[in-house]
Amino acid sequence: MPETGNTIAIIGGGTMGADIAASFVACGWTAHIVNPDDAMLKSLPRRLEAALHALGHAYAAEHFVISDRLEALPWPEVDIVIEAIPEKLDLKRQVFSQLEHLAQPDIPLCSNSSAIPIGKIGAGLRTQSRMVGTHYFMPAHLVPAVEVVCSKFTDKTVADRVSAILKNVGKVPVRVNLDIPGFLANRMQHALSREALSLVERGIATPEDVDNAVRYGFGFRYIAAGPLLQRDHAGLDIHNAAGTTIYPDLCNSPTTSPVIADLVKAGHIGMKVKKGFYDWTDESIAKEKARYEAALAGAMEILKRERETGNG
Repeated sequence: MPETGNTIAIIGGGTMGADIAASFVACGWTAHIVNPDDAMLKSLPRRLEAALHALGHAYAAEHFVISDRLEALPWPEVDIVIEAIPEKLDLKRQVFSQLEHLAQPDIPLCSNSSAIPIGKIGAGLRTQSRMVGTHYFMPAHLVPAVEVVCSKFTDKTVADRVSAILKNVGKVPVRVNLDIPGFLANRMQHALSREALSLVERGIATPEDVDNAVRYGFGFRYIAAGPLLQRDHAGLDIHNAAGTTIYPDLCNSPTTSPVIADLVKAGHIGMKVKKGFYDWTDESIAKEKARYEAALAGAMEILKRERETGNG
């Protein structure tokens, strides 16, 4: 691993925090990780090792410094902070209030929140101008894109700096100029999910057929082109004509689907409890996760080759 001397502070050592830390360490950074003294802290070295292995690197304990206290970090050495604690606004506000006093005044303070606007997290704090959303996608060490989300108070030069740091550790920063609900990717993802769930609810397709339509149909093309570039490939006239027929019939419900709401009410929330849209066992979960990560790694190699040749 190249030595760069760069140091990141990760606040929260859960799944996302560990994977984010590993992605920086794989590029030569030192990661200071802060997490309460709980089961997640005890399992952190094992999870860091697994994430680094997936990135093709051996675990090197000297590149990680694990602590249960914010005050214990060498704050003058920290170049960027990314908070990755649970999605609770009061907890995040409490952490950012502390960070504002602990971190050097010119250091970006970032939140990995997937839904809470950075403007709400930083509301009332003195240095909102250096607060930026950095929304990673699971698994954070494998998925290249990271949304860089600005509030109306964010200094755009700070967002530029965060984007440059992310590029230097192999990520693809996606700028979001205002922290609207869901930011960019989750808005599009939930629009798709709403229609998918509606089709299942109406009995038009099974969950498996919906998944296959995406994976082996239009979603198959997304590794090659996003939705707007793909429109240029196919012809805007074709999609404009198709939209006049399809749009009036699309689901436009302002509430979540009864299909998923009923599953949640029944406690069938997915792999964590071995039941969701599909039934799971320990063996099938392990097999699926291995297949999933291998597929992502293969896709990442395609994108990496494109970027190296200047075609991506």
